[in-house]
Amino acid sequence: MQFHLGFPVEPLENAIQYSDKLLLMGSCFAEEIGEKLQEHRFNTLINPHGILFNPLSITHALTTYLDGKVYTEKDLFLHNDIWHSWDHHSRFSDVSPEKALQQMNTAAATAANTLEQADWLILTFGSAHAHFLKENNRLVANNHKVPAANFYKRMLTPEEIITSLDNLMHRLFFRNRKVNILFTVSPVRYIRDGVVENNLSKAILLQCVHHLVNKFDRLFYFPAYELVIDDLRDYRFYKEDMVHPNEQAVNYVWDKVIQSCIHPGSQPLLHQIAELNRAAAHRPMNPESIQHQQFLKTYTDKVKKLMLDHPELQLADLLERLSSH
Repeated sequence: MQFHLGFPVEPLENAIQYSDKLLLMGSCFAEEIGEKLQEHRFNTLINPHGILFNPLSITHALTTYLDGKVYTEKDLFLHNDIWHSWDHHSRFSDVSPEKALQQMNTAAATAANTLEQADWLILTFGSAHAHFLKENNRLVANNHKVPAANFYKRMLTPEEIITSLDNLMHRLFFRNRKVNILFTVSPVRYIRDGVVENNLSKAILLQCVHHLVNKFDRLFYFPAYELVIDDLRDYRFYKEDMVHPNEQAVNYVWDKVIQSCIHPGSQPLLHQIAELNRAAAHRPMNPESIQHQQFLKTYTDKVKKLMLDHPELQLADLLERLSSH
């Protein structure tokens, strides 16, 4: 008997290779997959503005990289003795405005350089809901726990999302003629917006993404949303909040990423690195045993060989973790 709905995921035409540079932006699910890519030593930059949920905030952040924007103190505001930016996640906030700006501008400079050279830009949209300041209608990427009375929330229209992304695509393709763009829609369920409203929000995002994928070459869609919502389709694959996919679900989606998005020529190396990661995470019952010392030597030698064969990979931390056992 078949107990879940499986469906084929089309492989990417130009699949991701270890030689590629990747920039991931978007919701917390982008970070889940981005961390998997980093863990397997792909050249990956994740969320240089921090977690962003709606397409307009993501587009705005990318535009600041293309414009070479430098944030100054006039871009910050003070709330509860901490300096914040309406464009950034609170991970960039600080009690010192100088330190906050240093973090923002350092991340932006890295992002601008990466975007110019990226082979893949991976965008994960979380919600079509967006918040705006009542006083001036300014789009905000993060509320930073400012009282809700200062904002109004509305559903973005397909037209404004498509127009914003369309303008970005033309600018980006002029600056970076090799970049591919992979869209995903986050399977995280934003039920604080309401169940019906969340489904409408996801429908708008899907409509916009598929419109763009059908319009431009080098734009692709990976069905992370459908894999969790339609394939797994069970609350046992969610965390206790019943909103975020759990580790099993993330790993299931990651397996599909490997199968459909990673170039077949890069998969053997990926599996080698996965094996080394498991070895480095192993915790023995008796660290001093002869068997464990031989285990460490075997895997230390494997890491050293891989470092010789692939000097472009960052593997020093793996060697250090094995040496510190």
